[in-house]
Amino acid sequence: MVTYRPAAERGLTRSNWLRSYHSFSFNTYFDPRHMQFGPLRVLNDDYVDAGAGFPMHAHRDMEILTWVVEGTLEHRDSTGGQGIIRPGELQRMTAGRGVRHSEFNHSQDESLRLLQIWILPDENGLDASYEQQSFDPSLWHNSFYELASGAGGEGSITINQDVRMFIVQLDQGIEASRGLSQERGAYVFTIDGSLTVNGQPVTTGDAVMLEREREIRIQSETGGSVLLFDLPL
Repeated sequence: MVTYRPAAERGLTRSNWLRSYHSFSFNTYFDPRHMQFGPLRVLNDDYVDAGAGFPMHAHRDMEILTWVVEGTLEHRDSTGGQGIIRPGELQRMTAGRGVRHSEFNHSQDESLRLLQIWILPDENGLDASYEQQSFDPSLWHNSFYELASGAGGEGSITINQDVRMFIVQLDQGIEASRGLSQERGAYVFTIDGSLTVNGQPVTTGDAVMLEREREIRIQSETGGSVLLFDLPL
């Protein structure tokens, strides 16, 4: 089964410095049809003005992944983790028993676009921790690359959940495919471009949910990139 979720149907939080598009119910946006997909609980597409950001706030019992699409993000948290996150770098924060953190646009001149991803952990009450890694973008040029994973995966970033997170960037006219277990699901988020996912056309911000499919096939119309989450349902 292939289910399409157009970008225009997402929730939106807007302020004088932020536009945040919510794929799942979040903050004041509530849609009982879109609470989560397996353990994938949050996928926010955030556009942050120069110099602005999220002040120190608390989380617990969540795996939080941050992927910067454009710009630079400055991170600080109560575990002592801190750093500047740039495109091609993935950050993982295990909130565990509790952590406080802040995230700001590091630039005073340029806007920032980031994807904030929350995954429910396989166990509550874990120790809070922080991890960040830089990747060579050529790794996902025209083929899937596993950025993060839980048990049995090959991702360089470790998640405390049986989820595998892939990225692929396709040139015009290229197709990428990989097999799927019919006992699991897949969630595909379009970062940019114009593509098709198992025959469904998608553009920036669109998502496709796959259930009981044997394969995922992504074809590029004009070029583009997606995140793929392979996860239990």
